[in-house]
Amino acid sequence: MTSTIDSMGQREEHAEQGAAAPAAAPRTVLPARPTATTAAPQRRSIGKISRRDVLDLAGALLSAVCTTALLFGRLTSLHGKFGSVVVGLAVFLVIYTALVALHDERPAVIDRSMTVAMAISGLVALVALTSVIFFVLYRGWDALTKANFYFNDLSSTGPSEPLTSGGVGHAIVGTLIMTAIALAITVPLGLACAVYLNESSGRVSKLVRTVVTAMTALPSILAGLFIFATWILVLGFERSGLAASIAMSIMMLPIIIRSADVVLRLVPGNLREASAALGAPQWRTVWHVVLPTARSGLTTSVILGVARGIGETAPVLLTAGYTASLNVNPTANPMVSLPLAAYVLVKSGNDNLIARGFGAAAVLMILVLILFTLARILGGRPAGRLSKRQTKRAAARSKGDIARIDASRSSLPEVTS
Repeated sequence: MTSTIDSMGQREEHAEQGAAAPAAAPRTVLPARPTATTAAPQRRSIGKISRRDVLDLAGALLSAVCTTALLFGRLTSLHGKFGSVVVGLAVFLVIYTALVALHDERPAVIDRSMTVAMAISGLVALVALTSVIFFVLYRGWDALTKANFYFNDLSSTGPSEPLTSGGVGHAIVGTLIMTAIALAITVPLGLACAVYLNESSGRVSKLVRTVVTAMTALPSILAGLFIFATWILVLGFERSGLAASIAMSIMMLPIIIRSADVVLRLVPGNLREASAALGAPQWRTVWHVVLPTARSGLTTSVILGVARGIGETAPVLLTAGYTASLNVNPTANPMVSLPLAAYVLVKSGNDNLIARGFGAAAVLMILVLILFTLARILGGRPAGRLSKRQTKRAAARSKGDIARIDASRSSLPEVTS
């Protein structure tokens, strides 16, 4: 009887504890699972163009064309092709943003609007570049189709002579000579300075970095005046292709240093640490690890420097002068380049000379394209990927190392236990 009373009391105590438990620790309530009646939210695709996107673009384009046509010629006194294009692009972007806002949320509206704005900016830049190229080729096409244009000079050609006489061969040779000398000066100095800025730290490196950064904004006329004052007036040398090459080097050097410094900073630090762990000194790490890894980027930095220097006109005019005859000696007598020849010929006012000037500009563009292509082929291979010739050389060196190791082992005395 007593055990029965005790068991009943324990049950009442457990019941009271069970009733008080939910008040002390509330249970977690999970959200209800979506049933067939509640539709799941549709995931928005950001990598594909849907039918609604195409309709939005087409509707915005049609509305922009109609609105621009009304503004230019109907409702207002606005006129001009350039203004109509600018207003049309602005109206298109506004209308497209409004159309997207009708069915998408704010993040999607911002994303699509900025995507279209960036696409328009790229399209405008592409059209501008293409128009410049085609305009130069169109104006100089009559001269470019003549074979004598690439090999002859203008020493015996008058302003009224036809395009079958004379050419810009002297300017092509002068451009190649001056660019080669400028590269021979700037590439070693630029890469060495970039390695110094990247591998060392201190007040001197900070000062050098500041000076290089300031020189990137140096006007080209100042470089020409500096070389003209020091090399020609003070030192007494005559105007020549060498003086123009030095002036071009001043313009190319900060571009190469800055871009090469940025490229060298992108080399992973674990490569340097691995080389140091193997016992290699710093100079060997830089020569065999850092520079080969950044080879493609360093080639791009040299390309940027060449692009800055090869198109200079004012420094060449001040330091090398202008000549209508061929000169292959860079240390004596005036030497002309393609940009300077194009500038002098275009401003002459004669139709044939103007055609030769635009032809010289077209040749300059083609020459730069060829140089860039060769530079990318020679230095654009990723680090660690060897050519066939390099692979054969590496295999030959490995065989030589194995033979040397075997020879050194055979010369060692035998150790008897």
